[in-house]
Amino acid sequence: MQHLNLESQHVNGRFSTELAIGSFIIGTVFFILHQVYPNADSVFMMGFMYVATAILLNAIMLIHLVYHFLLCPNQSEYIAIKMMILLSNIPIAAMYYHIIFS
Repeated sequence: MQHLNLESQHVNGRFSTELAIGSFIIGTVFFILHQVYPNADSVFMMGFMYVATAILLNAIMLIHLVYHFLLCPNQSEYIAIKMMILLSNIPIAAMYYHIIFS
């Protein structure tokens, strides 16, 4: 059985960045669709289901990054940047929420 030495492994944060960018793009498409078709309940429901799924997936990725942040101190700066990129969607989502529900 091999011993897993996390500190010597390089954490690849490419997927977390792709997830953040993909979440932003898809969320923005749903926001624009809602602005163009404000009375379309189907757009609202699909957007709501997307947001619920995106929150779950992004939370799982954040937990994964925090885990590696704690176990790989030699890569903490790199992982912290990946966490900030992932978390950057929160203020954007809050702005979209404010615009839609105000």
